[in-house]
Amino acid sequence: MKKMKTLDDFDFDGKTVLVRIDINSPCEQGKVTSDKRIMAHWPTLKELSDKGAKVVVLAHQGRPGKPDFISMEEHVRVLKENADGSLEFVDDIMGSHAREKIRNMKPGEILFLDNVRFLSEETLKRDAPGHAQSNLVRRLAPLFDIFVNDGFSVAHRSHASVVGFTHVLPSAAGRLMEMEVKATEKVLDNPQRPTVFILGGIKTDDSIKVMENTLDRGSADAILTCGLVGELFMAAKGTDIGEPNMDTLRKLEAYDYIDRARDLLRRYPEKVEVPVDVAVTRAGKRVNVKPNGEFKDMIKDIGDETIEKYVSVIMKAKTICMNGPAGVYENPVFSKGTYSIFKAIEEATKAGAFSLLGGGHTSAAINDLGLDRSAFSYVSLAGGALITQLSGDELPGVEALRAAPSRKMI
Repeated sequence: MKKMKTLDDFDFDGKTVLVRIDINSPCEQGKVTSDKRIMAHWPTLKELSDKGAKVVVLAHQGRPGKPDFISMEEHVRVLKENADGSLEFVDDIMGSHAREKIRNMKPGEILFLDNVRFLSEETLKRDAPGHAQSNLVRRLAPLFDIFVNDGFSVAHRSHASVVGFTHVLPSAAGRLMEMEVKATEKVLDNPQRPTVFILGGIKTDDSIKVMENTLDRGSADAILTCGLVGELFMAAKGTDIGEPNMDTLRKLEAYDYIDRARDLLRRYPEKVEVPVDVAVTRAGKRVNVKPNGEFKDMIKDIGDETIEKYVSVIMKAKTICMNGPAGVYENPVFSKGTYSIFKAIEEATKAGAFSLLGGGHTSAAINDLGLDRSAFSYVSLAGGALITQLSGDELPGVEALRAAPSRKMI
């Protein structure tokens, strides 16, 4: 497989560089409420600026018709508050105003174009050659020497700004893209053993795909199920989790995957771990129970026996990947499972294990439970792209970088 180029492969001095980043951020009333994604891309932008490049940035925010579908001017304001540099915003994307601004840039300057999703052609279903014929690429590409994609979290989408420029311009992965790809490859391709995956949350379809891929290719030595994923596998194993919980599985369409869950349990009985007890509310208190018979309680967390068992497995691991919380961690009474797993991963990481944590709910749980992100080897900002790669599917944005030409094709 052809390797994608990185920033180390180009001389950027005096070059005009187009950079696609993903700073799609939480917003309230037109204001960005978190700078995590924005600041995550700053090392790439600053490095290019320091190397004498004229840096032009493309990004998106929200979707048409949604409250967070706003201009990138707000993101530039946030960046200016947190970073030093020559930053400017232009309320245009590919029109004469934007093109004139780009032509007049000086080395080291950084210019943000407006929300690329303001263009309807951005999200059309096309491959890289098809998107290379878009108005966006045909108007902007002639102004640039190099294209840099730093947006791993949007790399699972074959959009014009993600794959179109790679068809006509020499292209490289930015530092964040490079780190994200290396982290997932470290888990999938040549992991230190034993390798443990912790899959929780409510996205059972994603977890099933990851399990099938990692188990079939031999990447996983153990998979610890929890959250709604754990409930599905308990049901698949024949445990009576009670009608209220079965009803939740059906409402959230998790039960649609019961046959695939049974198949995984049949083929990998020694590798797929299922909760042996759960935590519920009784008389206003957390109670650990083993579901059986007339079980009518709503499951809120994995139980203490399961926590002890999972922590023991994690502490022996050399490679750890977690996606999704273990229970309703937002309620302090039921944060124990998620918190205990995080702390076990911290300890294992401290002892030399490589840990990759990803997904929006996992990242939120780290913050809400007051944990230090730096205690883990890598915390991914990606959701869909991370799951896509862990599932063994190709990422259009990454594959486009690998196939990019070595010279300008226009």
